[in-house]
Amino acid sequence: MNFFWIMPLLVCLFFLLPNSYAATITQNLEGGMDIEITYPDEIITGREYSISVLIKNNGWEDKQDISLIFSSQDKFLAAGISDDIIIGKLAQGGAYGGNIDLLIPNDSNSGIHFINLKYSQVLVANNKTPQPAIYHDIAIPIMIKEDPTVTVHTKIPESIFANAEFPITVEVLSKNIDITDVNIKIITPEDIEFRGETSHTFSKIEKNTPVEITSRIITTNKEVNLEYKLPFEIIVAYTDDVGNKKEDSQTISVVLRPRTFMELTVDGGIWIGNFFIAPYVSLGTIIGIPAGAIISLIIRKKQNSSKKRSKKKKL
Repeated sequence: MNFFWIMPLLVCLFFLLPNSYAATITQNLEGGMDIEITYPDEIITGREYSISVLIKNNGWEDKQDISLIFSSQDKFLAAGISDDIIIGKLAQGGAYGGNIDLLIPNDSNSGIHFINLKYSQVLVANNKTPQPAIYHDIAIPIMIKEDPTVTVHTKIPESIFANAEFPITVEVLSKNIDITDVNIKIITPEDIEFRGETSHTFSKIEKNTPVEITSRIITTNKEVNLEYKLPFEIIVAYTDDVGNKKEDSQTISVVLRPRTFMELTVDGGIWIGNFFIAPYVSLGTIIGIPAGAIISLIIRKKQNSSKKRSKKKKL
């Protein structure tokens, strides 16, 4: 079996697999050389990362003495590991993939920094005669953050009214790292009852994998005459990837207002004045009966009741 065509295919498939990187620089250089540099869009101090490079020779001629030299004034490149990628020869249609490791010091300043890449190659004319080397400089931007990003997003109606139920959904997303020993706590105001648990625990939440909790809140039976705001607080406590205990919180305000004459609830119920029509099986039954039939049934019921009364009088 000929393995020479399999290796470039495997390299390409490796770089197409899902990863935690979110940014790519593509360069099309002389002689049909294509370079893809994939790197994390955000990195956290004190962590290790890597920059992935995929080189493809899409030209008609071989290339040799290919080198990629990485450098950084901020000492981001991992000590003891080669900061260079050297390729002796890359034939027509060939591909090569490699990684450069990064170690972000704890004292690095937040903001955008740059990794410098100096690329060079020698084109072999007609696959026989080496040409003068060409050089190309590429700047790779690195966004450094001091702490990981853990977001808390709460979905709840903007306004609510008394004597009703409403859904509340809390979504937690860790963008940069896996987090463990996660506790999500929902603190409601005194005017609100909670259906279900107000505290949820997860052993682990993987990065870029949102976790969602949906519950219901119950408003007070006492009608309100004026609208006012109710605060809901969401507290997320967790342990980050280096063992540090962290806590993030979010406070949102919901307007508690007087109920209008007709209100539609989120689950399909209807408030008409002080009367509530629930969206249960009876609602589906009513929908299946023509309106004229419902009216005739009501009329007949009244007629039957009047006949019963007349009989009682005769007796």
